[in-house]
Amino acid sequence: MTLSIRNQLPGTVTEVHAGQVMATVTVRLDGGPHLLAAITLEAAEQLSLAPGRPVHALVKSTQVALAARRAEGLSIRNRFPGTITEVRPGEVMASVKIATAAGELTAVITRDAVADLGLFVGSEVIALIKATEVSLASP
Repeated sequence: MTLSIRNQLPGTVTEVHAGQVMATVTVRLDGGPHLLAAITLEAAEQLSLAPGRPVHALVKSTQVALAARRAEGLSIRNRFPGTITEVRPGEVMASVKIATAAGELTAVITRDAVADLGLFVGSEVIALIKATEVSLASP
């Protein structure tokens, strides 16, 4: 199956914490860092998630936020420092590619945000992804 989701990060489950309705799943990405996903307990059970299980973390590019400097006081669990490798501005939105230890990430943000943050190729940024915006798939 081919997906339109730009951010497809391979990794291995290291922890699963099951709640009554949701589960948090920690994935060690092949690039080294960890990523946290919050998915339904039903999905975790259907995927047979357990430590050692290979998965792909999927994140739509519209769900990746960017910070131009270290972000404090945020509830966002997934924070990947990186360097911008490409900025493709459109009339309203821009596609921004970031090289991180997690792998290449794509963020789609407003063109105004690119200007307000002063982003350019070579800029250091932090890619921010809420755990609830991460989907997991079995390879």
